[in-house]
Amino acid sequence: QVRVVESGGGLVQAGGSLRLSCTASGNIFSINVMGWYRQAPGKQRELVAAIAGGGTTNYADSVKGRFTIARDNAKNTVSLQMNSLKPEDTAVYYCNARLRTYSLGENDYWGQGTQVTVSS
Repeated sequence: QVRVVESGGGLVQAGGSLRLSCTASGNIFSINVMGWYRQAPGKQRELVAAIAGGGTTNYADSVKGRFTIARDNAKNTVSLQMNSLKPEDTAVYYCNARLRTYSLGENDYWGQGTQVTVSS
């Protein structure tokens, strides 16, 4: 069994900051990519930022320069520091881990989501 659990999120004014954290645990052999996605009401889920095991990062254009993703491979954790938040960043944020367990091949595992609301 694999669990992906997020923490952080909440309500913040425009221009403020929030930090999201996520931990993957369970029968994990290796983790390839960890990332954050978000889904706003009426919109499709979109990639916010992702980081590979070697540290290569990928950001959505809309968050470049404002968000920073970081990963601790030893602890199977990933964080997302969000600065200069805008109302359009309001969404449910989901943590994703693309990983391999000892019994299965590589699959995507998702957290339950955490709400981020940015007021204007």
